[in-house]
Amino acid sequence: MLFNQLLATEVADSTSQNLDIEKTVSSFAKLVESLSKYSTDELIGMAVEEIVKFGFKILLAIAIFLIGKWLIKKIDFLITKLMDKRKVEISLRTFLRSFIKITLNFLMIIFIIGALGINTSSFIALFASAGVAIGMALSGTLQNFAGGIMILVFKPYKVGDFIEAQGYMGIVKEIQIVNTIINTPDNKIIIIPNGGLSTGIINNYSKETIRRVDWTFGIAYGNDYDTAKATLLKLIENDSRILKEPETFIALHSLGDSSVNIVVRAWVKQENYWDVYFHMNELVYKEFPRNNLSIPFPQMDVHIHNS
Repeated sequence: MLFNQLLATEVADSTSQNLDIEKTVSSFAKLVESLSKYSTDELIGMAVEEIVKFGFKILLAIAIFLIGKWLIKKIDFLITKLMDKRKVEISLRTFLRSFIKITLNFLMIIFIIGALGINTSSFIALFASAGVAIGMALSGTLQNFAGGIMILVFKPYKVGDFIEAQGYMGIVKEIQIVNTIINTPDNKIIIIPNGGLSTGIINNYSKETIRRVDWTFGIAYGNDYDTAKATLLKLIENDSRILKEPETFIALHSLGDSSVNIVVRAWVKQENYWDVYFHMNELVYKEFPRNNLSIPFPQMDVHIHNS
C-alpha cells in the first residue's frame, strides 16, 4: 500500500516536471518561429534599436540621479538657511534635515526606477510591506521615534536644560531621533530612550528663571530661637544673590528628637541656586557658634536606675 502511494507520488512529480519542460520548449519554439519571419538585417536593426532605447533610459536615469542630488543639496542648504534665520533649535534642526533628505532620496529612487521602465507600483508595494514588517520588528524603536517627535513638537525640555527624568539628573546635550543624551553633574553621559521620556515624569529645573532654596537648620534645646532667626535674617540680607521678592520665609519647623529645627526658604536666580545653597550652609556653621547657638547632632541619653 505504501509502495503504491510512493510510486503514485513519483509519477505525479515526473509528470509535472515533464509538463514544465514541454511548456518551456513550446515557448522557445514560438520565439524561434516568430524571429524566423525577420531577416538578419532586420534582427540586427531591432537589437540596435532596443539597445539605443535602453541606453537612453540609462542616460535618463543618470541625469535624474545627478540633478536629484544637486536639488537635494540645494534644498538642504535653503532649509538650513531658513532655520538659521528663524533661529530654530539645534535638536529640531537636525531632525528636520535628516527627515527631508531621506524623503527626497526615496522619491529620487522611485523616479530613477520609473525612468528605467520598471513598474514603480510593485516597488512601492514592496517598500510598504517591508515597512510594515520592519515596523513590527522594531516596535520599541518606533515608540522611541514617536517620542522624539513629541519632544521636539511640545518641547518639555531643550538642549542646555538641566532635567531630572528616569532616575537620572543632568544637562541635556543632544535630542536625537530615538534617544536623549544628558551629561550628569559628575560628567557621565547618559543615553535615555525618548519613548519613556515622552510618557514619563520630567523635572525641568531650567524652565523657570528663579528657584526657591530650602534649608533646615537645627539648634539645641535651650538655645534662643529669636537669636537664631535674627542671625539667619542678617545672613540672608547680606547676600545680594538672594532676591527680595518673593520674600524670604523663616519659621520654627519642628521639635525634633535632638534639635529644634528652623526652616528657611529663599528665592534666587536659576544660575545661583547651588552657590547660594552651599555658601549659606558654610556661613551658618560659622555664625551660629559666635552667637551662642549650638548645632546639635543625633544623640541618645541612657539612664541607669539601681533596683
